[in-house]
Amino acid sequence: MGEHNPEIGAALSTGGYLTNYHDVGSGEPVVLLHGSGAGVSGWANWRGTLPVMAARFRAIAPDLVGFGYTERPADITYRFMDTWIEQMVALLDGLGIEAAHFVGNSFGGAVTLAMLARHPERVKRAVLMGSGGAPFAMPAELEVLWGAQPSVENMKRLIEVMVFDQGLVTEELAEVRYRAMMRPGVREAMGQLFPTPRQRWLDAQCRTVAELRDIENEVMVIHGREDRVVPLHASLDLFRYLRHAQLHVFGGCGHWTQIEHGDRFNRLVMDFLTNG
Repeated sequence: MGEHNPEIGAALSTGGYLTNYHDVGSGEPVVLLHGSGAGVSGWANWRGTLPVMAARFRAIAPDLVGFGYTERPADITYRFMDTWIEQMVALLDGLGIEAAHFVGNSFGGAVTLAMLARHPERVKRAVLMGSGGAPFAMPAELEVLWGAQPSVENMKRLIEVMVFDQGLVTEELAEVRYRAMMRPGVREAMGQLFPTPRQRWLDAQCRTVAELRDIENEVMVIHGREDRVVPLHASLDLFRYLRHAQLHVFGGCGHWTQIEHGDRFNRLVMDFLTNG
């Protein structure tokens, strides 16, 4: 038993359940929000980013409720996007943080956008990476992500659709995702979160053009040109309507910019959060 699981950090009550989160470094707070893949967690998503951010910031990576090691109340009903907005406000309140920078990946980007629209005073600058929040038709690759049944082979397929560089697809990584998927309650949670037909859950993440135009915060939009999970045009649309935005597109990159171009991603985000 004795081996510590690095995915488990500290726990904080966030209105009826405990949120698992990692909290490293000191300085201005930055909240990093993970995506929605099978077996995902804040640690799995941001393990290469957290130590870099911690050199200059207080980096906080929670597990969104429904994912990772955050408690899932038996009677929870997921209300898009209210459930996660309420969790983030409770997390900030519980940590005594008035406002933080937010970095959101995919589904975490959609949560970040919802925070920008509903609680802009709690967000400083924001980074959206391969983000939800703009309308697009459900790609087959996202069906793979949300509908994967647990097997090592299926987890390998999941990683294949996420990345441009297929050299990143290893048996070891597939095994790790498979073990995460096999934890008690994980499959059931995914079924609760994204039941078919799934297009409606994509649509439920969207902000209106009016909402996007009203956002005054500085926003950096990042996308991989070869992203097959969230199409590039989604970020182009966000960039079109966000007033104070910059857009960075990485060629030779799928849905995992922070992994496929980790060093560049970290430098870009650190510079933006430090200097704007």
